[in-house]
Amino acid sequence: MLASPEAARFVLVTHAHLFKPTYPKSKERLIGPHALFFHRGGYHARLRRLVQNSLAPQTIKNLIPDIQGIAVSTLESWAASGQVVNTFYEMKKLSFDVGILSIFGHIERGFREMLEENYRKVDKGYNSFPTNIPGTAYQQAILARKRLNRILGEIISSRKGKRLLEKDMLGHFLSFKDENVQKLSDEQIADNIIGVLFAAQDTTASVITWVLKFLHDDSKLLEAVKAEQMAIYDANNGGNMPLTWEQTRSMPLTHRVVMESLRMASIISFTFREAVVDVEYKGYLIPKGWKVMPLFRNIHHNPEFFPNPQEFDPSRFEVAPKANTFMPFGNGVHACPGNELAKLEALILIHHLVTNFRWEVVSSKSGIQYGPFPVPQQGLPARFWKEPKQSQS
Repeated sequence: MLASPEAARFVLVTHAHLFKPTYPKSKERLIGPHALFFHRGGYHARLRRLVQNSLAPQTIKNLIPDIQGIAVSTLESWAASGQVVNTFYEMKKLSFDVGILSIFGHIERGFREMLEENYRKVDKGYNSFPTNIPGTAYQQAILARKRLNRILGEIISSRKGKRLLEKDMLGHFLSFKDENVQKLSDEQIADNIIGVLFAAQDTTASVITWVLKFLHDDSKLLEAVKAEQMAIYDANNGGNMPLTWEQTRSMPLTHRVVMESLRMASIISFTFREAVVDVEYKGYLIPKGWKVMPLFRNIHHNPEFFPNPQEFDPSRFEVAPKANTFMPFGNGVHACPGNELAKLEALILIHHLVTNFRWEVVSSKSGIQYGPFPVPQQGLPARFWKEPKQSQS
């Protein structure tokens, strides 16, 4: 276990070739063996470039109107129901919809519903005990994963038939050729689509849930964030014009709140690697085959880098953190390529939430539960309602 920035950098960046990503076979089977994060070397580098290009700022800025549409209809539905919602569970649905949008663009409703239904089963079985006994969550996840392959196969062949050069992630996958003019197989594309959906969902949902908790618990901070967002709302003719990419880049306080939420919650608490040869680090021998865990949470909560680490203080991000002390999305060649989309999703949702809605957390339980990502107890049960607008007189 490595709890210093230097050691994490050694394993993930400067000597990454001496370590390989490692996952239990049961998890590999559910996502698919061709998925990006099970690989290293040439195949990994090519795939990562593809995914990065399809999630780069110049691509995702075009998704802003659609992400806004998803965020607003989600918030409206919570407020209209008047019910207490499990915030984390609802955020997972929102992140799933944004993930589908970034991969397929606009997709037929029937396909979307089949994808969601089967993906939920895979998600449910992912961290369950891996046994093939009929009726178990794992076995149901395996069957749902096979159905996902068939559904994705239909979507892929339908897209090939239309010969449309879309700019979404599926379009990038379909038009890719390597140096030997080899295309990706349908299985490789399907595994990577599932991998991206997986990486995009729980982590983004967790961080937005934590942002809501931290803002709810600090009314002064909430008012300051609201003031920042209301200035943008007013500039957009009372919210009648959509947010622009430039506006999402000029929310300094809200951005710091997201960064501090990422540090406090440390959604990705650690990562696994395995030594591919005997490695020596600062006089310690790491034998070949041993697992190595860089501990991001320990680094993010080290008072040497973040004074009073248990205190939620967005102002600490007014200056950039020291190199390799802040790694909410990992580091090196296996760092999360979707980090810009995750942040954009959070900023858009916060904008619409604080300018048009109010919410209260209804659980008296504080604390954290892991499943496996850290989320507030019971998924942060909360009630949302529409903010009555003041008449402009």
